[in-house]
Amino acid sequence: MLHSQDNKFRRLLDNHTMYKYDGLLIHQDYDDDGALEVVEADGVRSLHFGSLPRQSSMLLSDPNQLYLEYARTMTSWMLFKETLNDDALLIGLGGGSIAKHLLHQFPDCQIKVVEYRKSVVKIARSHFGLPLDDSRLKVVVDDGAEYVRKRLESENELYSLIMVDAFDATGMAEAICNFKFFERCKTLLKKDGILVINCWGGVRRPQFQQIALWLGRLFNWKLLFVPVTGRGNIIGLAFHEKTPLYALKDLRTRAIILEQLHQIEFTRFLKDLVKHNASVLQNIIYR
Repeated sequence: MLHSQDNKFRRLLDNHTMYKYDGLLIHQDYDDDGALEVVEADGVRSLHFGSLPRQSSMLLSDPNQLYLEYARTMTSWMLFKETLNDDALLIGLGGGSIAKHLLHQFPDCQIKVVEYRKSVVKIARSHFGLPLDDSRLKVVVDDGAEYVRKRLESENELYSLIMVDAFDATGMAEAICNFKFFERCKTLLKKDGILVINCWGGVRRPQFQQIALWLGRLFNWKLLFVPVTGRGNIIGLAFHEKTPLYALKDLRTRAIILEQLHQIEFTRFLKDLVKHNASVLQNIIYR
């Protein structure tokens, strides 16, 4: 499906080639929240929200691979869960790379994705291969914070995994940067569930420090952070009350196995988790 669409877009661009962000602009659209641009360079297709930072990227030769470093780092939760055979909630879609990865790797999981911008959903499907007819995937167009609030009021829906990756053109979406949002996410987690969040700005930025404080208080400091190599992102992992203590020796063995299976840098993620979480590591991992 992607190949036929690619050919169509390239034919349309033959007479009106445009370049942006050091790549070929193959699609441009606008909605009430601004620009949406799809750019190709060196075999990689990326989604931009009217600015240089990439919201999502896909390797055209391997669409299910997690291309961006931050997206691969978000899989560090897999060190602590052997499988995902029930429900996962994703706040923020982008090009759908994380949703596609979960569908590809965990055939028994059910995934719900909440995305604020309908235009982003359309582009994820038309340009990034997000499945249209997979019964395991449900995409809801809604504000992520509002969706979480409404779920608490209308139904008792619990998730083993909640992943928060909600950004606009300037940074983390404002609606998710508050204590109440994270408190509601915790309530929607199963007692052995994990909340994963993509933070932006580095450890010295006030926004990150505030989020870390909120999560620490909510999850009784069962909390780990791993910086994304070469980027400003930091990935946070918050563990609910019935997640077990993990032996570092076992995690090292698991990291080697996962790295061989998925071609993702799990051994480095584990080293970084140990290195950067000295004050709280004993709440999750024992040596």
